[in-house]
Amino acid sequence: MTVPNIPAQRLKNQRIAHSEFQTAAEVASWLGAIQAQDYASVEWSIGLRLPQSAGATQATVDRALDDGSIVRTWLLRGTLHIVAGADVGWMLSLLAPKLIAGYARRYRELELDEPTMMRSNDLLASWLDGETQTSPPNPLSNALERGSNTVSRTFSRAELLARLEENGIVTKGQRGIYILQRAALDGLLCRGLTRGGDDLYRALRPASAKTLAQDEALAEFARRYFSSHGPATFQDFVWWTGLKTSDARAGFEAVKSEFVAETIGDQTYWMPQESKAKNHDPIHLLSGFDEYILGYKDRSAVLDAEYANQVCPGGNGVFYPTIVSQGRVVGTWKRAFKKGSVIVTPSPFTTLNADEMAGFAAGAARFGAFVGMEAVVG
Repeated sequence: MTVPNIPAQRLKNQRIAHSEFQTAAEVASWLGAIQAQDYASVEWSIGLRLPQSAGATQATVDRALDDGSIVRTWLLRGTLHIVAGADVGWMLSLLAPKLIAGYARRYRELELDEPTMMRSNDLLASWLDGETQTSPPNPLSNALERGSNTVSRTFSRAELLARLEENGIVTKGQRGIYILQRAALDGLLCRGLTRGGDDLYRALRPASAKTLAQDEALAEFARRYFSSHGPATFQDFVWWTGLKTSDARAGFEAVKSEFVAETIGDQTYWMPQESKAKNHDPIHLLSGFDEYILGYKDRSAVLDAEYANQVCPGGNGVFYPTIVSQGRVVGTWKRAFKKGSVIVTPSPFTTLNADEMAGFAAGAARFGAFVGMEAVVG
């Protein structure tokens, strides 16, 4: 393997170049977790990995989020991700304690002590479930054991914070979002669909109560990551998970024999044993924050350093949608909705050739089908 074909391998393993998946949950399960701070972006990240024959649309992803087969919540690195509902229980059990401990200083600065957090949890759970309950020693276990017949309500962030204020819990400044995030880390709630541009919250009701011991969970995280993101380095894996290096190492060592390694320069890349790349479309239109870009600490294999600022201006954490040609990022694109159509405009780093422009038009048409509108290349 040489550096130029790392992109081809990643396209295949990330299931961008081809995919056998039929549901959003299968995509989420394969990738392990999908960056999801911008919901419209993650919708397309999932849609791109479903074959066109599956007829996937935004509504497909929305239904999966609504029925709990996928869940949007704070997980890896404390940022919003979408994961399969069947996985959220063991992922929270593994990741949440470290995240909560890491927020201890911020909690103190905001004067959010444990009694306040537990009282907030009690109130939030009662409103979202439509029933009165008290917080058990392990709120996550309670969330996983709830019956599927429990009525789950949805509330906007503003509605929940207003209710907390009415019950004497101050939510000013950043207190409110940290209270909601803590309830999510304790397994009580998750993000739902949007209403009027506002994110809704609902009770967490995983598709299954699957649990894993810590060593099993660490191994499964490593298995998912290198299967779907390989070729990737161990440093990429540590960064992606946000785990302590020692924990990440334990998980990696448990599954390392399932993968093959290739050393290029001073970097060792790990990938599935059957990782031969197949022919693929020359152009792909990726969403902003797509795992193809965000899933690695070192992105140089697919993105030239000279163009990094055009993908994430000033390193501000906001990643633009990208145009990928033969696995490499060659530009950005944007969309604008107008009178029942979507205008898809490319901003290539250099001039696209005729085949690439034809590929861009095909990618735009596929995106238009996903959002249910005619696509017009701007």
